[in-house]
Amino acid sequence: MSDSSIKILTYNIHKGFSASNWRFILHGIKQALREVDADILFLQEIQGEHLRHSLKLDNWPDNSQFEFLADEIWHHHCYGKNAIYAKGHHGNAILSKYNFTHWDNIDVSLMKTASRSLLHGTLDIPHTPSKLHVICVHLGLFEHERELQLKQLVKRIDSHVPHDEPLIIAGDFNDWRGNAERYISRVLGVKEVFKDRHGKYARTFPAWMPLLPMDRIYSRGLEVVACHPLRGYPWRQLSDHLPLLSEFALN
Repeated sequence: MSDSSIKILTYNIHKGFSASNWRFILHGIKQALREVDADILFLQEIQGEHLRHSLKLDNWPDNSQFEFLADEIWHHHCYGKNAIYAKGHHGNAILSKYNFTHWDNIDVSLMKTASRSLLHGTLDIPHTPSKLHVICVHLGLFEHERELQLKQLVKRIDSHVPHDEPLIIAGDFNDWRGNAERYISRVLGVKEVFKDRHGKYARTFPAWMPLLPMDRIYSRGLEVVACHPLRGYPWRQLSDHLPLLSEFALN
């Protein structure tokens, strides 16, 4: 953690399993995240509870996946259920080295079989005069579904995020055509961090041969220092997505 900058990472962890679902690799994900040492993690498809896995897998953690990953590094965290089923639930989580002053999970589901939500937190950042708003998203697979979810995202930001307070929206947008940005950039005044610096979106899916730009980081009111996907070993052996890492200056 630096007094002059903040490092954030967004990552769809595939519920702690390898892309093939054959191996439970949450311990490897934990070690890799600790080595990156970002200040704030935006995590999607994180398992809050799964009764069958907890009985079958010897290395299944005793607590929730977000608590297991947070451990002694990210002392502040929030979790929002996206999908609830007989064996358990999974959703989005934000892990932070900074204190949450408030957080909400906003249901934006259109179908029971594909539950989705927006996890919105406000963080108290030392040496800065205003709160930092952070929103972790995992949008639907269908275009019409994402369009309605983006409208709900805009509505939430318009009603709960003052324009003079910095904002980061990050997660799995499932938006390989880039339609999301054409809408939220115009309405919210945010910019997609990697595209703003490199002229195109970062390709993050599938992890072993990234072709599709699924994962995004949007910001408003912050100066971008750097942004890049984490490629190669060990990331291509972990989830089916690559993480996207960005650094912002704190003014």
